[in-house]
Amino acid sequence: MSETVNIRIHHDFDETALQQAITGFAALFKTEEEKASKVLRSAPVVIRKNVTPDVAEKFRAALQNLGIGVTLEQSASQTVAEPAPAPVSEAPAAEAVAEKATPDNAVIESDKDHPGYAFKIEGRPDFSFLTVTVPANQMIKVEASAMATMDTHLEMKTRMRGGLGRLVTGESIFINEFTSAGGPGEIGIAPAAPGDMGHVYLNDDTIYLQNSAFVASGPEVEVESKWQGLTKGFFSGESLFLIRAKGTGDLWFNTYGAMIEIDVKGDYVVDTGNIVAFTEGLDYKVSKVGGYKSLFFSGEGFVCRFSGEGKVWIQTRGVDAFLSWLHPYRPVPKRN
Repeated sequence: MSETVNIRIHHDFDETALQQAITGFAALFKTEEEKASKVLRSAPVVIRKNVTPDVAEKFRAALQNLGIGVTLEQSASQTVAEPAPAPVSEAPAAEAVAEKATPDNAVIESDKDHPGYAFKIEGRPDFSFLTVTVPANQMIKVEASAMATMDTHLEMKTRMRGGLGRLVTGESIFINEFTSAGGPGEIGIAPAAPGDMGHVYLNDDTIYLQNSAFVASGPEVEVESKWQGLTKGFFSGESLFLIRAKGTGDLWFNTYGAMIEIDVKGDYVVDTGNIVAFTEGLDYKVSKVGGYKSLFFSGEGFVCRFSGEGKVWIQTRGVDAFLSWLHPYRPVPKRN
């Protein structure tokens, strides 16, 4: 009999952190927040039994990205001459969520009724890879240097992105356009940053992205850099520019870390380094978390205060935060 394990989750959150974990758990496993809440509040709980180790590791990575503790335990059927373990909660909600979060949860595939291009996102939430089927004589816009694979009959042209260029945005001013000549063709797209990837079908809508989040879009989606103002830009610690994507068609964007989609009704606060995208209906202001003493000594900086009604996509990790954590471990030349 091949080795299998049980997956048990546990947590030690305060109420605020628990609510964030519930939101992330529900988004990751495509379930209702009520079910996700029941699962997490009943922890420690086994959410999956008799799973192969490689599948279990995928579960562990996805859950730990949300700050949820995971323990992999040898299946009871393989344990010989050991005392019976204490009863473990096996909440029905946990089983339902676990069944929905199969190892294929790492894959998102477009439905047959999807109005845009057929696509598949694999390798999420850690190293997402996008495959798009471009219909005959149709075109897809792709961020410069993101193309990884393509059929031989796809033709590429490079054009400048709308708005201001790299000298002021800090990002590439170019977008590659791939046209499928003579028949449908597939293109594989790999973003630079490790993390998740999201998809939205715009229906004459507008979404704003952080400057490095754009991956690809359909031909009728206009992609341009938008000035966000000196005050918002300089004091956020992020770029002075956002990417505005508007029109009708597919839009794909990526994150550093896992992605969580949040419905905002009223006010909501997000650290500037964790923002990925937000819809046009939201207003936002950048401000300090606390006073100037907190700014310099707490490790917290500026936040974005959203107001209105719409959606915000956040990433579970920030590049600047990771670099700050890594900085003390950098190799330093010895002085003579």
